[in-house]
Amino acid sequence: MDILIDAEYAGLTVREVLRRKLGYSANMIKKLKFSENGILVDGKFVTVRHELSAGEVLSLSVEDKESDVSPYTIPVDLPIGILYEDEHVTAVDKPFAMPSHPSLGHKLDTVSNALAYRYREKNYVFRPANRLDRDTSGCMLTANTKSASYKMYLSMREGRIRKEYIAVADGCPDEKNGVLVSYIRRVPDSIIEREETTESDASAQKAVTEYEVLVSNGKNSIIKLSPVTGRTHQIRVQLSGIGCPVTGDDLYGTPSELIARQALHSWRTTFPHPETKEEITVTAPLPDDMRALVVSLFGEETLRTLAL
Repeated sequence: MDILIDAEYAGLTVREVLRRKLGYSANMIKKLKFSENGILVDGKFVTVRHELSAGEVLSLSVEDKESDVSPYTIPVDLPIGILYEDEHVTAVDKPFAMPSHPSLGHKLDTVSNALAYRYREKNYVFRPANRLDRDTSGCMLTANTKSASYKMYLSMREGRIRKEYIAVADGCPDEKNGVLVSYIRRVPDSIIEREETTESDASAQKAVTEYEVLVSNGKNSIIKLSPVTGRTHQIRVQLSGIGCPVTGDDLYGTPSELIARQALHSWRTTFPHPETKEEITVTAPLPDDMRALVVSLFGEETLRTLAL
Protein backbone atom coordinates (compact mmCIF):
# COMPACT_ATOMS: atom_id res chain seq x y z
CA MET A 1 0.00 0.00 0.00
CA ASP A 2 1.42 3.38 -1.03
CA ILE A 3 0.50 6.65 0.71
CA LEU A 4 1.45 10.00 -0.82
CA ILE A 5 2.34 12.27 2.09
CA ASP A 6 0.34 15.49 1.99
CA ALA A 7 -0.19 18.35 4.44
CA GLU A 8 -2.25 16.13 6.74
CA TYR A 9 0.63 13.69 7.31
CA ALA A 10 3.65 15.97 6.82
CA GLY A 11 5.66 16.47 10.02
CA LEU A 12 4.37 13.27 11.61
CA THR A 13 6.55 10.25 12.27
CA VAL A 14 5.80 6.96 10.57
CA ARG A 15 4.66 5.56 13.93
CA GLU A 16 2.21 8.45 14.41
CA VAL A 17 0.72 7.86 10.96
CA LEU A 18 0.38 4.13 11.60
CA ARG A 19 -1.19 4.50 15.05
CA ARG A 20 -3.16 7.75 14.95
CA LYS A 21 -4.13 8.03 11.29
CA LEU A 22 -4.38 4.42 10.11
CA GLY A 23 -5.38 2.86 13.44
CA TYR A 24 -2.82 0.05 13.30
CA SER A 25 -2.28 -1.98 16.46
CA ALA A 26 1.12 -2.25 18.13
CA ASN A 27 1.29 -5.87 16.97
CA MET A 28 0.62 -4.91 13.34
CA ILE A 29 3.32 -2.24 13.49
CA LYS A 30 5.76 -4.74 14.97
CA LYS A 31 5.10 -7.16 12.10
CA LEU A 32 5.68 -4.40 9.55
CA LYS A 33 8.95 -3.42 11.23
CA PHE A 34 10.31 -6.94 10.94
CA SER A 35 8.92 -7.78 7.49
CA GLU A 36 11.07 -7.52 4.39
CA ASN A 37 10.30 -4.14 2.80
CA GLY A 38 7.65 -3.71 5.51
CA ILE A 39 8.08 0.08 5.81
CA LEU A 40 9.68 2.12 3.03
CA VAL A 41 9.78 5.82 2.22
CA ASP A 42 10.55 6.60 -1.42
CA GLY A 43 11.68 3.02 -1.80
CA LYS A 44 14.19 3.13 1.05
CA PHE A 45 14.02 1.45 4.47
CA VAL A 46 13.17 3.78 7.37
CA THR A 47 12.39 3.29 11.04
CA VAL A 48 9.07 4.23 12.58
CA ARG A 49 10.81 7.34 14.00
CA HIS A 50 11.29 8.80 10.52
CA GLU A 51 9.59 12.20 10.20
CA LEU A 52 7.60 12.40 6.99
CA SER A 53 7.75 15.29 4.53
CA ALA A 54 5.19 16.40 1.94
CA GLY A 55 5.71 14.65 -1.38
CA GLU A 56 7.27 11.50 0.06
CA VAL A 57 5.66 8.12 -0.59
CA LEU A 58 5.17 5.84 2.41
CA SER A 59 4.99 2.19 1.30
CA LEU A 60 3.62 -0.48 3.64
CA SER A 61 3.82 -4.22 2.96
CA VAL A 62 0.35 -5.09 4.22
CA GLU A 63 -0.74 -7.47 1.45
CA ASP A 64 -1.22 -11.10 2.41
CA LYS A 65 1.58 -13.44 1.43
CA GLU A 66 1.35 -17.08 0.41
CA SER A 67 2.69 -18.06 3.83
CA ASP A 68 -0.31 -16.30 5.48
CA VAL A 69 -2.87 -18.54 3.75
CA SER A 70 -4.22 -21.41 5.84
CA PRO A 71 -3.87 -24.85 4.23
CA TYR A 72 -7.43 -25.54 5.40
CA THR A 73 -8.85 -22.68 3.32
CA ILE A 74 -9.42 -24.71 0.16
CA PRO A 75 -11.15 -22.87 -2.72
CA VAL A 76 -14.48 -24.51 -3.58
CA ASP A 77 -17.06 -23.16 -6.03
CA LEU A 78 -20.07 -22.82 -3.69
CA PRO A 79 -23.11 -20.58 -4.17
CA ILE A 80 -23.12 -17.69 -1.70
CA GLY A 81 -24.78 -14.29 -1.92
CA ILE A 82 -22.68 -11.12 -1.71
CA LEU A 83 -24.38 -8.20 0.07
CA TYR A 84 -21.44 -5.78 0.00
CA GLU A 85 -17.91 -6.03 -1.33
CA ASP A 86 -14.78 -3.93 -1.73
CA GLU A 87 -11.06 -4.43 -1.18
CA HIS A 88 -11.46 -4.08 2.59
CA VAL A 89 -14.63 -5.95 3.54
CA THR A 90 -17.08 -8.49 2.17
CA ALA A 91 -20.55 -9.05 3.60
CA VAL A 92 -22.11 -12.36 2.62
CA ASP A 93 -25.61 -13.79 2.83
CA LYS A 94 -24.74 -17.11 4.45
CA PRO A 95 -27.09 -19.98 3.58
CA PHE A 96 -28.29 -22.21 6.38
CA ALA A 97 -26.49 -25.56 6.63
CA MET A 98 -23.22 -23.85 5.67
CA PRO A 99 -20.63 -23.59 8.47
CA SER A 100 -18.59 -20.41 8.73
CA HIS A 101 -15.16 -22.04 8.76
CA PRO A 102 -13.65 -25.50 8.26
CA SER A 103 -13.79 -28.06 11.05
CA LEU A 104 -13.78 -31.82 11.44
CA GLY A 105 -16.38 -33.12 8.98
CA HIS A 106 -16.74 -29.72 7.25
CA LYS A 107 -13.62 -29.06 5.21
CA LEU A 108 -15.09 -28.20 1.81
CA ASP A 109 -18.54 -26.70 2.45
CA THR A 110 -17.93 -23.49 4.41
CA VAL A 111 -18.07 -19.74 3.91
CA SER A 112 -14.27 -19.84 4.04
CA ASN A 113 -14.14 -22.24 1.08
CA ALA A 114 -16.62 -20.16 -0.93
CA LEU A 115 -14.71 -16.90 -0.43
CA ALA A 116 -11.36 -18.56 -1.07
CA TYR A 117 -12.74 -19.55 -4.48
CA ARG A 118 -14.13 -16.08 -5.13
CA TYR A 119 -10.74 -14.53 -4.39
CA ARG A 120 -8.65 -17.38 -5.79
CA GLU A 121 -6.51 -15.02 -7.88
CA LYS A 122 -4.83 -13.65 -4.76
CA ASN A 123 -3.49 -14.90 -1.43
CA TYR A 124 -6.78 -15.03 0.45
CA VAL A 125 -6.96 -15.19 4.24
CA PHE A 126 -10.39 -15.79 5.78
CA ARG A 127 -11.01 -13.21 8.51
CA PRO A 128 -14.60 -13.33 9.81
CA ALA A 129 -15.66 -10.28 11.81
CA ASN A 130 -18.57 -12.30 13.18
CA ARG A 131 -19.71 -15.91 12.90
CA LEU A 132 -23.11 -17.51 12.55
CA ASP A 133 -24.20 -20.95 13.69
CA ARG A 134 -24.21 -23.49 10.87
CA ASP A 135 -28.02 -23.48 10.61
CA THR A 136 -28.48 -19.74 11.11
CA SER A 137 -28.68 -17.85 7.83
CA GLY A 138 -28.04 -14.27 6.80
CA CYS A 139 -25.59 -11.39 7.13
CA MET A 140 -22.01 -12.23 7.97
CA LEU A 141 -19.07 -9.80 7.79
CA THR A 142 -15.54 -10.71 6.74
CA ALA A 143 -12.43 -8.54 6.52
CA ASN A 144 -10.24 -8.71 3.44
CA THR A 145 -7.09 -7.16 4.93
CA LYS A 146 -5.15 -7.30 8.18
CA SER A 147 -5.94 -3.67 8.87
CA ALA A 148 -9.66 -4.04 8.22
CA SER A 149 -9.78 -7.12 10.45
CA TYR A 150 -8.29 -5.26 13.40
CA LYS A 151 -10.53 -2.21 12.95
CA MET A 152 -13.66 -4.35 12.61
CA TYR A 153 -12.64 -6.23 15.75
CA LEU A 154 -12.47 -2.90 17.60
CA SER A 155 -15.85 -1.85 16.17
CA MET A 156 -17.39 -5.12 17.32
CA ARG A 157 -15.87 -4.83 20.79
CA GLU A 158 -17.04 -1.23 21.12
CA GLY A 159 -20.60 -2.08 20.05
CA ARG A 160 -20.47 -0.09 16.81
CA ILE A 161 -21.51 -3.07 14.68
CA ARG A 162 -25.26 -3.47 15.13
CA LYS A 163 -27.01 -6.70 14.15
CA GLU A 164 -30.71 -7.42 13.79
CA TYR A 165 -32.09 -10.95 13.64
CA ILE A 166 -35.50 -12.29 12.71
CA ALA A 167 -36.70 -15.34 14.60
CA VAL A 168 -39.91 -17.34 14.42
CA ALA A 169 -40.59 -18.62 17.93
CA ASP A 170 -42.83 -21.19 19.57
CA GLY A 171 -44.75 -19.00 22.01
CA CYS A 172 -44.74 -15.25 22.55
CA PRO A 173 -42.94 -13.04 25.11
CA ASP A 174 -45.16 -11.44 27.72
CA GLU A 175 -44.13 -7.95 26.65
CA LYS A 176 -44.10 -6.73 23.06
CA ASN A 177 -40.79 -4.90 23.55
CA GLY A 178 -38.09 -5.57 26.06
CA VAL A 179 -34.51 -6.45 26.93
CA LEU A 180 -33.42 -9.96 27.80
CA VAL A 181 -30.62 -10.05 30.37
CA SER A 182 -29.17 -13.32 31.57
CA TYR A 183 -25.91 -15.13 32.33
CA ILE A 184 -24.83 -17.91 30.01
CA ARG A 185 -22.27 -20.67 30.41
CA ARG A 186 -21.26 -23.78 28.53
CA VAL A 187 -23.06 -26.90 29.72
CA PRO A 188 -20.56 -29.06 31.64
CA ASP A 189 -19.20 -31.94 29.53
CA SER A 190 -20.54 -30.36 26.31
CA ILE A 191 -18.56 -28.44 23.71
CA ILE A 192 -21.68 -27.10 22.00
CA GLU A 193 -24.63 -26.58 24.32
CA ARG A 194 -25.06 -23.47 26.48
CA GLU A 195 -27.35 -22.79 29.41
CA GLU A 196 -28.47 -19.90 31.59
CA THR A 197 -27.08 -19.70 35.10
CA THR A 198 -26.69 -17.16 37.89
CA GLU A 199 -24.62 -14.01 37.96
CA SER A 200 -22.50 -15.51 40.72
CA ASP A 201 -21.34 -18.37 38.48
CA ALA A 202 -17.68 -17.67 37.73
CA SER A 203 -17.95 -19.37 34.33
CA ALA A 204 -20.94 -17.26 33.21
CA GLN A 205 -20.93 -14.42 30.69
CA LYS A 206 -23.54 -11.68 30.74
CA ALA A 207 -25.85 -11.73 27.71
CA VAL A 208 -28.05 -8.80 26.69
CA THR A 209 -30.55 -8.81 23.80
CA GLU A 210 -33.11 -6.18 22.81
CA TYR A 211 -36.27 -7.52 21.17
CA GLU A 212 -39.52 -6.50 19.54
CA VAL A 213 -42.45 -8.81 18.79
CA LEU A 214 -43.51 -8.03 15.24
CA VAL A 215 -46.56 -10.30 15.11
CA SER A 216 -48.13 -13.12 17.11
CA ASN A 217 -50.97 -15.56 16.53
CA GLY A 218 -51.12 -16.74 20.14
CA LYS A 219 -49.06 -19.86 19.53
CA ASN A 220 -46.14 -18.52 17.54
CA SER A 221 -44.50 -15.16 17.09
CA ILE A 222 -42.12 -13.34 14.77
CA ILE A 223 -39.52 -11.47 16.79
CA LYS A 224 -36.85 -8.94 15.79
CA LEU A 225 -33.81 -9.23 18.06
CA SER A 226 -30.74 -7.05 18.44
CA PRO A 227 -27.98 -8.64 20.53
CA VAL A 228 -25.95 -6.13 22.53
CA THR A 229 -23.44 -8.79 23.53
CA GLY A 230 -22.20 -11.66 21.37
CA ARG A 231 -22.37 -14.88 23.35
CA THR A 232 -22.49 -18.29 21.68
CA HIS A 233 -26.11 -19.31 20.97
CA GLN A 234 -27.23 -16.17 22.84
CA ILE A 235 -30.57 -15.59 21.11
CA ARG A 236 -31.49 -19.28 21.07
CA VAL A 237 -30.70 -19.75 24.76
CA GLN A 238 -32.46 -16.59 25.90
CA LEU A 239 -35.65 -17.20 23.92
CA SER A 240 -35.78 -20.73 25.28
CA GLY A 241 -35.25 -19.30 28.74
CA ILE A 242 -38.47 -17.25 28.55
CA GLY A 243 -40.45 -20.19 27.20
CA CYS A 244 -40.33 -19.11 23.55
CA PRO A 245 -37.71 -21.29 21.85
CA VAL A 246 -36.87 -20.66 18.22
CA THR A 247 -39.12 -22.81 16.02
CA GLY A 248 -37.29 -25.90 14.81
CA ASP A 249 -34.43 -25.56 17.31
CA ASP A 250 -33.69 -29.16 18.24
CA LEU A 251 -31.09 -28.15 20.84
CA TYR A 252 -33.00 -25.59 22.92
CA GLY A 253 -36.55 -26.33 21.77
CA THR A 254 -38.19 -29.01 19.66
CA PRO A 255 -37.89 -30.00 15.97
CA SER A 256 -40.60 -28.76 13.61
CA GLU A 257 -42.32 -30.42 10.69
CA LEU A 258 -42.48 -27.02 9.00
CA ILE A 259 -38.77 -26.21 8.87
CA ALA A 260 -35.64 -28.36 8.95
CA ARG A 261 -33.54 -26.04 11.15
CA GLN A 262 -33.87 -23.30 13.74
CA ALA A 263 -35.87 -20.41 12.25
CA LEU A 264 -33.25 -17.76 12.95
CA HIS A 265 -31.94 -15.32 10.34
CA SER A 266 -29.36 -12.53 10.57
CA TRP A 267 -31.48 -9.98 8.74
CA ARG A 268 -29.69 -6.65 8.87
CA THR A 269 -26.24 -5.45 9.91
CA THR A 270 -24.99 -1.87 10.22
CA PHE A 271 -21.26 -1.26 10.53
CA PRO A 272 -18.70 1.54 10.15
CA HIS A 273 -16.50 0.92 7.12
CA PRO A 274 -13.05 0.03 8.49
CA GLU A 275 -11.28 2.57 6.27
CA THR A 276 -13.73 5.30 5.23
CA LYS A 277 -15.75 5.22 8.51
CA GLU A 278 -18.93 5.50 6.40
CA GLU A 279 -21.87 3.76 8.07
CA ILE A 280 -23.04 0.90 5.87
CA THR A 281 -26.19 -1.19 6.25
CA VAL A 282 -26.64 -4.54 4.54
CA THR A 283 -29.85 -6.55 4.50
CA ALA A 284 -30.27 -10.25 3.74
CA PRO A 285 -33.77 -11.16 2.50
CA LEU A 286 -35.60 -13.81 4.47
CA PRO A 287 -34.69 -17.18 2.89
CA ASP A 288 -37.29 -19.40 1.24
CA ASP A 289 -37.65 -21.90 4.09
CA MET A 290 -38.40 -19.16 6.63
CA ARG A 291 -40.72 -17.40 4.21
CA ALA A 292 -42.65 -20.66 3.79
CA LEU A 293 -42.78 -21.03 7.59
CA VAL A 294 -44.15 -17.51 8.03
CA VAL A 295 -46.81 -18.12 5.38
CA SER A 296 -47.78 -21.43 6.99
CA LEU A 297 -48.13 -19.91 10.47
CA PHE A 298 -49.26 -16.35 9.77
CA GLY A 299 -50.40 -16.13 6.15
CA GLU A 300 -49.05 -14.54 2.97
CA GLU A 301 -50.18 -11.06 3.97
CA THR A 302 -47.77 -11.05 6.92
CA LEU A 303 -44.76 -11.22 4.61
CA ARG A 304 -45.99 -8.21 2.68
CA THR A 305 -46.90 -6.27 5.82
CA LEU A 306 -43.54 -6.84 7.51
CA ALA A 307 -41.58 -6.36 4.24
CA LEU A 308 -39.31 -9.27 5.03
